[in-house]
Amino acid sequence: MRAKRSTISAGFLALVAIIAVGVGPASAATTTQWASWQPLTGTAGAFTTSVQITPDPAMTAFVTSDSRAGQVGVVSGASTWLSEGTPVGAKYGTSRDQSYLNLRARVDSPTGPSTTTYAFENPTPSSGWTFVLGDIDADAVRVEAIGPDGQALSADELGFRGGFNYCAPGVVGKPSCTGDAADVPSWDPTTQTLTGNEAAVDTSGAAAWFEPAAPITTLSIVFTRRSGLPVYQTWFASLARDVGGTIVDAVAGPVGGVPVVLTDANGRVVASTATASDGTYVFARVLGTDGYTVRAGSPGGKIVDGPAARPVDLSDADATGVDFVLRDIIPAAVSGRVVDASGAGVAGVTVAIDGTPLTAITDGDGRYLFDRVEPGAYEVRVVPPTGFTSADADRTIAVAEGTEEPIVLPAEDDFVLVENADLGGVITSPATGVGVIGAVVTVIDADGVIVATTVTRPLGVYTVPRLPAGEYTVSVTPPNGYAPLGPVTSTLTLGTSDLTDVNFELALLGSFSGTVRDTAGDPVPGVTLTLEGPGGTQLLVSDEDGTYSLGDLVPGDYQLVVVPPEGTRAVDFDRRTFGFPLQGGGTVVAQDFVLAAAPVVPDPDPTPAQPAAPSTPSTPGGGGDGHLPATGLGPETFAWAVGGVLVLLLGGTLFVVARRRSAVRDDDAVRDD
Repeated sequence: MRAKRSTISAGFLALVAIIAVGVGPASAATTTQWASWQPLTGTAGAFTTSVQITPDPAMTAFVTSDSRAGQVGVVSGASTWLSEGTPVGAKYGTSRDQSYLNLRARVDSPTGPSTTTYAFENPTPSSGWTFVLGDIDADAVRVEAIGPDGQALSADELGFRGGFNYCAPGVVGKPSCTGDAADVPSWDPTTQTLTGNEAAVDTSGAAAWFEPAAPITTLSIVFTRRSGLPVYQTWFASLARDVGGTIVDAVAGPVGGVPVVLTDANGRVVASTATASDGTYVFARVLGTDGYTVRAGSPGGKIVDGPAARPVDLSDADATGVDFVLRDIIPAAVSGRVVDASGAGVAGVTVAIDGTPLTAITDGDGRYLFDRVEPGAYEVRVVPPTGFTSADADRTIAVAEGTEEPIVLPAEDDFVLVENADLGGVITSPATGVGVIGAVVTVIDADGVIVATTVTRPLGVYTVPRLPAGEYTVSVTPPNGYAPLGPVTSTLTLGTSDLTDVNFELALLGSFSGTVRDTAGDPVPGVTLTLEGPGGTQLLVSDEDGTYSLGDLVPGDYQLVVVPPEGTRAVDFDRRTFGFPLQGGGTVVAQDFVLAAAPVVPDPDPTPAQPAAPSTPSTPGGGGDGHLPATGLGPETFAWAVGGVLVLLLGGTLFVVARRRSAVRDDDAVRDD
């Protein structure tokens, strides 16, 4: 089945809120959610959009595609969907009325695949979400992904879960399409390629789903048309689970108003809240993966009894019962703040008292609190989190014997953390004059250790925040469709100020296409063409519809030559020349080659045999061999020749006499009239 309708709106709209699907799938998830998309914008060969897979924590990808136009765009999901009867629907719920993306090949030819790249704003979680590729029947799809370390994900890490047919009879809740349960794409883990049915026939409902098991920075879908005019579909979905618990006082019971913060595996704050009057709190619809931490604050005069931070895993079920117990502070208490250069509190910072096992973590206002500090003199020190540096010396405190008075460090003794400098720049393509989305940027320190990996966002911008001062090497891996234009590495020294002009340029790779036809305008398949250029000589063969194409061509000059099959010839010309400038090119639509039947050239007449030379030379005036001089005729031949001449003369005379007698009779008849 081919999706025939698409909803493509003009302009670049804001992301809409993700709609939770009210389905109770067979899992521990409380809710599921399908991704929301911005409208597809741009033109054929240069489409862009954006997709938000989940809001908490935000999981967003910028999308670029060199798909051709026609039946492409963001589709509503009102007529085509993945029902709860499919394997993916059983876990993530139905996608009915949930949008998906329609795209196609760059050229409708087996040699003209399209590449669609999803560049994630932050590395994805390693569980809790899926992507689905649909309508994979008369085509093939290669799936590629790059992790935060710049390395390609393996087939196992891509998490192929299987093929299915969402139109097959008996699938509960399916759309009105008709399919075959045996018509599913096959998966080759070696090439990481999905291939449709063996006959490459346009059918309905063939699909496959993946659940990645490793973080991803870029995901690329390379789609190749095998036959027909295929369009393929892409869905994203995620599991949404809840985190909740209760905070109570060991003596007084539930405590309201206690601040609670949820952070993800990267230390980013996902959400913050405060306990209700009954001491409960909840973080609803959080992406179902591992690596979360819940931190509880300490209200006045109270402290958490035990760890103030607890790990949370949402991979398999909701996290309920993440509870904390408060107790009265036991003298002596020591407290203070950790702030940034502007004076704002920094949450989640570890503070320690040297010589003791005591540690504390700052709350949302940057406050830390110790109790049970035994009498004595101590050094209080801060452990700067990733991305911050502290030049402050440790703070000295003294706890007197028998005191119950809390020690509160004054504002002038706040620990001040300085945010490290950002490193960034822009990656552009002179051929298009705009930034390149989806380029992978890797930052390596002086010891050769990868300290950060990111991808370029819209306008080609990238940022690596809060790097410690030092020497770094920045390298760029071009996305599909681009090649280096000049150096793609840069070594630099980062100080305490942001460095935001580490820029690079990439060449847009070129492509071309055309058709071989006969003089009647009909396509001619199976014709060989040779392309000579900077990469050497390549061979192409025209497809069933006479088309040919090739992409990923580096800058330079090219010559395309058609090789007419036996019995044909090229009309007008048999070669085309074109080129791409140094900064790269776009798409060249080569003029069609026309073939005609070659004219049949007959073989020349055989060369007449030469007469044999006489064995005895003729004698002038006569010869002893009986031949007439200079004739080569003997007496018998000559006699026959003379007789023939006399017969011809006699016949001619009789003919003349007869014509005269006939004329006389005609004249007499005229006179009689």
